[in-house]
Amino acid sequence: MSKIKPAKGSPYARILGVGGYRPTRVVPNEVILEKIDSSDEWIRSRSGIATRHWASPQETVAAMSVEASGKALADAGVSPEQIGAVIVSTVSHFKQTPAVATEIAHRIGAVKPAAFDISAGCAGFGYGLTLAKGMVVEGSAEYVLVIGVERLSDLTDLEDRATAFLFGDGAGAVVVGPSDEPAIGPTVWGSEGDKSETIKQTVPWDEFRSTDTAQKFPAITQEGQAVFRWAVFEMAKVAQQALDAAGITADDLDVFIPHQANMRIIDSMVKTLKLPEHVTVARDVETTGNTSAASIPLAMERLLATGAAKSGDTALVIGFGAGLVYAATVVTLP
Repeated sequence: MSKIKPAKGSPYARILGVGGYRPTRVVPNEVILEKIDSSDEWIRSRSGIATRHWASPQETVAAMSVEASGKALADAGVSPEQIGAVIVSTVSHFKQTPAVATEIAHRIGAVKPAAFDISAGCAGFGYGLTLAKGMVVEGSAEYVLVIGVERLSDLTDLEDRATAFLFGDGAGAVVVGPSDEPAIGPTVWGSEGDKSETIKQTVPWDEFRSTDTAQKFPAITQEGQAVFRWAVFEMAKVAQQALDAAGITADDLDVFIPHQANMRIIDSMVKTLKLPEHVTVARDVETTGNTSAASIPLAMERLLATGAAKSGDTALVIGFGAGLVYAATVVTLP
């Protein structure tokens, strides 16, 4: 018989607060068109993107995360000293070690929390949220800070007509803590590694170092049509599985917050899921672009800030991207 004592966590977990940070520089499609043969109309029709934010040298991954985290902590009414763990999802922090989460934890005033980075592409926020929920319920941390942050402008090939217009920068954060009732549903997540070549970094870091340094800096590239088909057809199935796992139907939803990859993907998923007209759909991609791990918390923060969604609403969130990886769950909005 085991001698290990049972965990003393909360029976459930919930998102208590959300915060976001968008860089001050707004970049319209006209700037993108300086390097590619295209048009504003073509970019909008293919992606729905009109503008995106690009970070300045001072708006680092850590700096943007600190700003978003401060807002999330204030929104949750939780002090930095209460944070027991900091989870950061990013693919654009260029130091392999130490984890940027440790720097962020120190800068916000957290006291010796667990702190680590994860790399799960555009599904990274969902992965981090799931880990945070487990920590709160298990009892290893009472409050967990989950951050999705990217500086994808650093990994954008501005001469690549297929991707130059897609990516933006920003940070989104949530505080996860104890709850007396279910407020973060079961996560439906997974990966399809046989499709890992459809979204990837053009050149591995070691190859970039060991070959002709005159070559282009590594960037993100993707097989657009393959990714579109996968996202539209397969991710709608995953989203439905998340609804089923939470024990609700589309009629029970108030809000849908998909990864902000492409407006056509979002609209196609809404149609496939047969979401009722009363469901508010996040379309932050129009003015923020694709910010990978940051896109869901940024979209969530904007919906709440503008009044398009309200505290207590039931929301379906789903992220999907490089790997190919995905994560979907139903949450109660803070």
